[in-house]
Amino acid sequence: MQEDTWPRIAVMGAGALGCYFGGMFARAGAPVTLIGRAQHVEAMARAGLSFDSIHFRQQIRVSASTDAAAVGDAEIVLLCVKTVDTEEAAKSLAPHLAGGAVLVSLQNGVDNVERIRSATGIEAIPASVYVAAEMTAPGCVKHTARGDLIIGDVSGLHGTDESRRQQLERLATLFGRAGISCTVSENIAGELWTKLIMNCAYNAISALSRSRYGRMVRSPWTRELMRQVIEEVVAVGRAAGVRFPAVNLVEAGLTLAETMPNAISSTAQDLARGKRTEIDSLNGYVARRGAELGVATPVNQTLHALVKLLEEAA
Repeated sequence: MQEDTWPRIAVMGAGALGCYFGGMFARAGAPVTLIGRAQHVEAMARAGLSFDSIHFRQQIRVSASTDAAAVGDAEIVLLCVKTVDTEEAAKSLAPHLAGGAVLVSLQNGVDNVERIRSATGIEAIPASVYVAAEMTAPGCVKHTARGDLIIGDVSGLHGTDESRRQQLERLATLFGRAGISCTVSENIAGELWTKLIMNCAYNAISALSRSRYGRMVRSPWTRELMRQVIEEVVAVGRAAGVRFPAVNLVEAGLTLAETMPNAISSTAQDLARGKRTEIDSLNGYVARRGAELGVATPVNQTLHALVKLLEEAA
């Protein structure tokens, strides 16, 4: 592939995350197809993707479809569906995936790659994503903070063959060309669990309190609650053999709000729209894994239960 050419890109899951990354690639000139729900697809077919970023405002022309078969001519497929839809989405796109196509999981949670492999045999590339975005109307995405990611190989780069390593480096370069900061990690499991820490600390509390991140960390009561959440996740991760980055993870978790003060969690957005949340793959996952490993997780368990109660009511 020449430096001035783009591979064809498909985005499975045209919600806030999918529209952000798909929109950035399309704005840079890449041929992008967004696959999502009819209301968003119809809006984008009429007027393009309305992209309201902290850096620009633009109507971006994209192809859009409700059919998973639209991934057929893509060289790179970004999987941006909710974790609850991982297996179903992977199975729906698998028969249409072109030979040699690369599937990248841009999802919350730590076990999506394993679930994709179990469901389809596809070896997806995991990514830890940091971006604040929300859909404000059909075909309209609002970006409020960050927009960077970390990719890697589940076996760690030391156990990765040279072709896979080169593939990761090419992907990172491609994201960079689209204005998306992307780094390759030799410890992607640690990065995924670090992102899980952030999700567990913010998502449920943001949803239950209807608060944005900046307000949450300014409150001494929620700061203490977040500290307890983080310490539980770290304890479960370490019991599972996860190698975390050598940083103060409580401080790192609380500091996240400084870069995303106006963010509201995807869990809060889902509940507001009466949709099923990803809480089972966040605080719920920590509670289940903790029970398996003999690590107590009362705070994560409580937050999971409260969100589930609201989810059922919605």
